[in-house]
Amino acid sequence: MKKLVFLTNDDGYQSKGLLAIRQELLKAGYEVITVTPDRNMSGASHSLTFTRPLKIVELEKNFYYIADGTPADCVHLGLNIILNGRKPDLLVSGINTGPNIGNDVFYSGTVGAAREGTLFDIPSVAFSVGSSKNPNYQEIAQVAMKIINVVILQGLPKGVFLNVNIPTIPKNQIKGFLLTKQGRSAYKEEIVKYLSPSKEEYYWIGGEEALLEECQPGTDYTAIKEGFVSITPIKLDLTDYQAIDELDKKDFLSEIMRI
Repeated sequence: MKKLVFLTNDDGYQSKGLLAIRQELLKAGYEVITVTPDRNMSGASHSLTFTRPLKIVELEKNFYYIADGTPADCVHLGLNIILNGRKPDLLVSGINTGPNIGNDVFYSGTVGAAREGTLFDIPSVAFSVGSSKNPNYQEIAQVAMKIINVVILQGLPKGVFLNVNIPTIPKNQIKGFLLTKQGRSAYKEEIVKYLSPSKEEYYWIGGEEALLEECQPGTDYTAIKEGFVSITPIKLDLTDYQAIDELDKKDFLSEIMRI
């Protein structure tokens, strides 16, 4: 029986990265169910839509988009409605049109979709490119397939998903694969102010694709900069257990009760 892969992204159903990895998955013999937003939903993080109804639109067999939906909506509706509870062997999110390294993991819809899949106990991987400048998505998808095939074979630890960034260099120049830790920051923050004809002020939040972090060993940023594929395991449990012990030693709760 064919292995079932659930494919989603945050860039919409026309994304070149999505179409490239979908083609490679089908070529490899996987059954692929694709459910995406209807447009670019970058920055949607792990948000679910509770304030309006959502519509599922079928583009072709096994290929759907969610009108006005987030990446996490796509996973939620795809698993519960389209697949009707049938559990995929793997969830793939991406390939994102830019990097998701450092603090990006808190904002990224690509990462949010993988996190949502992990909440459903599905092995999940988020794929992104190291730069949005002229990526060769076909080659990047071929590199991603190496990781996909191993995860299908071995699975992942419970409550853990992978955030993968692939450098935008020729495939034969990639130095290898590294297990990395999350870096600190990814972009130079930028807020642009606009003035409407009626003199109302508007703001556009963005940022240059200018990596700021120093080359700390073992981070996603450093791996990409040095020509390696970065594979960062991320867990659902965000609890800082060391901080619990440290706060307890400082009688943190006793001080709260005393004040």
